[in-house]
Amino acid sequence: MKKFLYTAMISLMVASCTTRLGNTSKVGKNQAPITGTQWVLADDVTNKPTLVIEQNRISGNAGCNNYFSDATIDTAAGNFSAKNIGSTRKMCNNMTTETSYLNVLQQANKYVVTETTLELYKDNLLLLKFNKQ
Repeated sequence: MKKFLYTAMISLMVASCTTRLGNTSKVGKNQAPITGTQWVLADDVTNKPTLVIEQNRISGNAGCNNYFSDATIDTAAGNFSAKNIGSTRKMCNNMTTETSYLNVLQQANKYVVTETTLELYKDNLLLLKFNKQ
């Protein structure tokens, strides 16, 4: 139970620390395709998570474990969805970043992309920002 509460608190902190700045004027609008791209989390964390986007599929490393999921990406509306993310099960020293990252990634429903950055949003709230790898 403590582990669940701790994970929930970290997820809320990550979501509350995100900003509404960024490219919010472009959220929900036509976006460039992101299929066939690779990204690395822009935040200053150890063992930065990565995101690889393929046709209707995402994968990457969450900091310790590899993860994978089906994805729905609609470029016309800038929609992004990754649900039921699966991962390998290695135990690492600090699983907090990984757990929070995967929880937040599942909440994303919009994206904004430029040549070098990918931002994932929940409606107009910026959740995650990536740099092109």
